[in-house]
Amino acid sequence: MDPIRNPYSPGAGTQPPELAGRDEVREQVRIAIERIAIGRSAKSVLMIGLRGVGKTVLLDRMKLDAEAAGHQTLRAEAPEDRSLPSILAPQLRQALLRLSRVESAKNLANRALAGLAGFAKALKVKYDDIEVGLDFDPEPGLADNGDLESDLQDLLEAVGQAAQAGGKALVIFIDELQYVAGDQLASFITALHRTSQRQLPVLLVGAGLPQLPGRMGKAKSYAERLFDFPFLGPLKCDQAAAALVNPAREEEVEFDPKALDLIIRETEGYPYFLQEWGKHAWDCADESPISLRDCEDASHLATAALDESFFRVRFDRMTPSEKRYLRAMAELGAGPHRSGDIAEVMQREVQSLAPVRSKLIAKGMIWSPSHGDTAFTVPLFDQFMKRTMPSLS
Repeated sequence: MDPIRNPYSPGAGTQPPELAGRDEVREQVRIAIERIAIGRSAKSVLMIGLRGVGKTVLLDRMKLDAEAAGHQTLRAEAPEDRSLPSILAPQLRQALLRLSRVESAKNLANRALAGLAGFAKALKVKYDDIEVGLDFDPEPGLADNGDLESDLQDLLEAVGQAAQAGGKALVIFIDELQYVAGDQLASFITALHRTSQRQLPVLLVGAGLPQLPGRMGKAKSYAERLFDFPFLGPLKCDQAAAALVNPAREEEVEFDPKALDLIIRETEGYPYFLQEWGKHAWDCADESPISLRDCEDASHLATAALDESFFRVRFDRMTPSEKRYLRAMAELGAGPHRSGDIAEVMQREVQSLAPVRSKLIAKGMIWSPSHGDTAFTVPLFDQFMKRTMPSLS
């Protein structure tokens, strides 16, 4: 079949042709945005899930939805080596410049831009990675104390007032929130709490790994009352089938039912893997319907592609001791596993492995579903570890 017409799109954050199984959370976010836009209360939404469930894809689709409804948005990703002020400041500047073109919001947007100038200048000493164009001179006393918690409250309040005057909601979309440092996370939660109390139209829609709710609660005890945490898991069988069948059908191509069953079983319904398998199944097939044999061949190619990209990029970031810990986890299966069982496989004391475990959690490779338990954040990673490290030594 024509590879140019291949509808599947595996890639980091690449929009799939069929966004299956996520209508409920999209509607939840839409309602929240529309509520704050008319002055009603709504919780910010933080989507959590393992790697490969489509959090980034969904975040970007929600941003497009919000913009289509006429609201102001900003989009950022929180990498491990950047401060929260550094990722927020440039995006807030762009949103405020857009708001300044709305006549009813112009004066308040300009005031917020002055606040942003004071914010960046005052915090530059502590967060030297802040890089933002300053369009206005700082307004003395507005977000310029040099204390992140106080200044971020003042800044978001000023931004929220500008959005309110413009009749818009301002929706902050942030990916990989689990990487934001604890003290910065606490300051952000406090600022969002302030805008909520003042009924200003500011909403956070974020995404992160499953440890995010625990980190939010640790940062501020009232976080669970400010946020909803919908968990994104693998797709159900009918949803996974739709993600594969509907894009192919648009190209007048069908799947043999047994071929479809094989892909869903091999991918366990994870959206990223469905795209990878779908792409290779299409390329392996000579004609419609895509057969079981085509999908068996595709499984080998898809696994090799994941080993060299999706899995490998994470594996290469690990130290030798971290790789051994992950390989010991893989020996026990997909998980979750008790820390004591992992230590037993490694023939080590649990306490001696605690620093390695903590580093792996910080890197987003593992998480703790409950006290003493450890699980991979990357689906099928146990199988990869066995392929790439055949032995424990």
